[in-house]
Amino acid sequence: MYFTTAEITAWVGALLWPFLRISAMLIAAPLFGAGTVSVRIRVGLAFILALVVAPLIPTPPAVEPLSLAGLAIAVQQVVIGASIGFILQMVFSALTQAGESIALSMGLGFASMVDPQQGVQVPVVSTYFVIMATLMFLALNGHVAIIELTLQSFYTMPIAVDGLARADLWALVSWGSTMFVYGLLVAMPAVASMLLVNLSMGVITRAAPQLNIFAVGFPMMIMLGFILLMVTIPVLMPQFTELLANAFELMGRITS
Repeated sequence: MYFTTAEITAWVGALLWPFLRISAMLIAAPLFGAGTVSVRIRVGLAFILALVVAPLIPTPPAVEPLSLAGLAIAVQQVVIGASIGFILQMVFSALTQAGESIALSMGLGFASMVDPQQGVQVPVVSTYFVIMATLMFLALNGHVAIIELTLQSFYTMPIAVDGLARADLWALVSWGSTMFVYGLLVAMPAVASMLLVNLSMGVITRAAPQLNIFAVGFPMMIMLGFILLMVTIPVLMPQFTELLANAFELMGRITS
């Protein structure tokens, strides 16, 4: 049995290019790229998906993987996969920003713990929002949708030397403002209510100076903050669904 160099190069490229795009998405995306998920699991999942999709996608260019053109293709695949995962990461970051704003307003900014998604110290309210977002993401089959969109991108944006255009990268950067907008929308009811509570505490302090505002105000603010979180939880689902839909729309637009 004899194989030519061109045949071996074509086989390696047919598996390598999809593997790079899929693995970059899994590393950058939340849930798959969490610190609790080992590297072996991510690499194994990317390899299995690459094996499944390799015979189905359009034939990649016959380029030597170690050549300059092969390096350019590899970089493009990593950028495309990382962009898809990064957009989804910003959806969860919006809720993290909302949790930080609420925690600071209710006096829980000092209470922090490790975020399972990003592996950094965040307030407990942000961790609560991230856990809720993860459960909603799984309930909406978002993990299946992100894998399907990544595999569909091999048809809408085939493997080639040219990948994302400058306009696509600018759209990705500009969408970062959407993260802050939705983070503000999620936190606005609780932050505005806590502002009214702070104003009320100021009036009470002026009316009764002998009252120890630090002994009474902080526990009351924390208690009212938890009550506001319970009241605003039903609003979180439609806002998260809308933000997730906008993220998938952007991912489909930049990979088309």
